[in-house]
Amino acid sequence: MTGRLFALGLLACMLAGCQRSVEEAPGTLEYDRITLPAPAAERIVAVHVRAGEAVRAGQPLLDLDPAHTQANLDAALAELHRQRQALAEGVAGPRREDIARARATLAAAEAQAHDANSYLERLQAVARQDRDAVAASDLDRARANAQNTRGQADAARAALDQLLHGTRSEQLAQARAAVDVAQAQADALRVTLGKLHVVAPRDGRIDDVPYRLGDQAPVGAPLAIEMVGDRPYARIYVPVAMRGALKVGSAVHVRVQGRDETLAGHVRLLRSEPVFTPYYALSGDDATRLSYLAEVALDRPSDLPAGLPVHVTPAAP
Repeated sequence: MTGRLFALGLLACMLAGCQRSVEEAPGTLEYDRITLPAPAAERIVAVHVRAGEAVRAGQPLLDLDPAHTQANLDAALAELHRQRQALAEGVAGPRREDIARARATLAAAEAQAHDANSYLERLQAVARQDRDAVAASDLDRARANAQNTRGQADAARAALDQLLHGTRSEQLAQARAAVDVAQAQADALRVTLGKLHVVAPRDGRIDDVPYRLGDQAPVGAPLAIEMVGDRPYARIYVPVAMRGALKVGSAVHVRVQGRDETLAGHVRLLRSEPVFTPYYALSGDDATRLSYLAEVALDRPSDLPAGLPVHVTPAAP
């Protein structure tokens, strides 16, 4: 009888152990991370922090060489000034001196046209009286000269009219658009220049500074990685048997390996697509199991470091 009771007790313990393994979701503590990418492929000229250092929002982290970007900004500002002056010239219209010169040119062209036309009329009158008195070639040259001077007078009159009418509205619109483009380019370079002074966007702790003083990181490469938030969260892998007991908002208990304290939390994310449990979270037969990636937010602030193993169980209803 005693042996039977012992066997039943051992079987109950084994079943309880299996049940606990099923109802535990393994994982690790993590922090939200912010990656600060390189805005330009410039050399690092100053590094103000090290990995693991606590930082405040706005605190300088790194500085990149601003010489090249500053030169581009200076050129963009010069182009902006040129486009603004061109627009101002178009708005102001022609100078009075230009209009006076155009009027003088028109008067001279009209005088030449009048003289040429008068000469042609005299030749034609003589030719009507005596055809042999005027050569046909002389008449042709006089007629061509009269037409040429008349055309020059028309061109001078059109030039004067253009000055008097001022700049066309379409030209002013193009000049304004050119100013807007130059302004946008200068603003973009000014923003890039400011980004070369890398600062912490939030309070947190530096997780890594991949590049060192003198390095030239490519555009988009992470210059610094910052862990933010007043508490970590648990990234866990929920076994299939435990999936039905959890949903977003479910209360859970978080047990940190190596610590006796159990932390309260709630599920803030639960994936619907199953994945294989990663190797570092496996134990025993877990290698053959599918799991669901989830994130658990801790209910209270904590300064626990990232990377600690955790086990999560549903809270009692």
